[in-house]
Amino acid sequence: MQEVDLIIIGAGAAGLMCAAEANRRGRRVLVLERAAKVAEKIRISGGGRANFTNRHVSPADYLSDNPRFCISALKRYTPDDFIALVEQHAITYHQRDHGQLFCDGSAQQIIDMLLHEARGVSIETAITVTRVSKGENSFTVETDRGPFMAGSLVIATGGPSIPKMGSSRFGYAIAKQFGLKVVTPRPGLVPLTFDADTSAKLDGLAGVSLEATVRLGKVGFTEALLFTHRGLSGPVILQISSYWHGGDALTIDLLPGTDVFQALKQARDRTPKQEVRTALGQMLPKRLAQRMVEWTDADGRLAETADKTLRVLADHINAWRITPDGSEGERTAEVTVGGVDTRELSSKTMQARSVPGLYFIGEAVDVTGHLGGFNFQWAWASGHACGQVA
Repeated sequence: MQEVDLIIIGAGAAGLMCAAEANRRGRRVLVLERAAKVAEKIRISGGGRANFTNRHVSPADYLSDNPRFCISALKRYTPDDFIALVEQHAITYHQRDHGQLFCDGSAQQIIDMLLHEARGVSIETAITVTRVSKGENSFTVETDRGPFMAGSLVIATGGPSIPKMGSSRFGYAIAKQFGLKVVTPRPGLVPLTFDADTSAKLDGLAGVSLEATVRLGKVGFTEALLFTHRGLSGPVILQISSYWHGGDALTIDLLPGTDVFQALKQARDRTPKQEVRTALGQMLPKRLAQRMVEWTDADGRLAETADKTLRVLADHINAWRITPDGSEGERTAEVTVGGVDTRELSSKTMQARSVPGLYFIGEAVDVTGHLGGFNFQWAWASGHACGQVA
């Protein structure tokens, strides 16, 4: 039986960061990854350029049943820390909207950087863990290549989002095995879908995109919205989806910053013979403008359209209420909301309070970031915090 100081199950962003940090301390580290390659989610992220962090990280960018949990790790390993590492490896990058940072080249550069930082660490890929058990002072991890033993065990297996990348519910099973609570996982950062009636109403709009504000209760985002064949997507929908639960209605402003009622009244004063759809088509994509006019029976000339009808049309645009009936699920979800209950863990070390030597990091934990590099920053920060002590 091979014995090491630390076994990390999962060679994604958090697992590799943890391995690198523990390796720096001189720990004998073994990483076990069930996929054929390490860090597949890094490889596909950001359209292949890795949105590796965000300049504007704050605790407000994270969802959790215990929202203060993430503060400690994020303060101790900041975006500037990771950027410094990227620059140390001469990886060039650029900033896009909302502080998002991407490689100028390939996401593989980030993977190579992490592997370089973890040089000396043993990494086994395409390996299946069959059983985990705990003795008095160590953990035994049984695999299809035999058993391994270590004094510390880190679970960095993520959540079940994008299963084709090798993700699974393994981390939750281990947590429950050792008596830890798990906040019910659900897909996050995922397109939303609609019932047959609503889908029929939206038919023909696939491909239409525009800047929109989407609100759910007190939470709101303003980014690009995209109509799809199945429902709604785009960054603003992915953001709000992490907060959405079945039955929740969304309020969508398709023209944020524009009072559509006043704009249409002014158009009526200027060009009374103009068709409503034409006037609206100067503010919205034409296909969407036409559909909104049809939905509200506002078709006709502006001069012939009463204020009441214009108000109904404007409300459909500035405050469109729509209720999804689901999402595209784990298959396309970028993250999983929920996970190992953070009340079971130390916020400084990521160690399970009731199981010395057992740690959970990254997406396996009930900490979920907004779209835009925040989830990678949580992976770096939680992996770093754990790697300093595990």
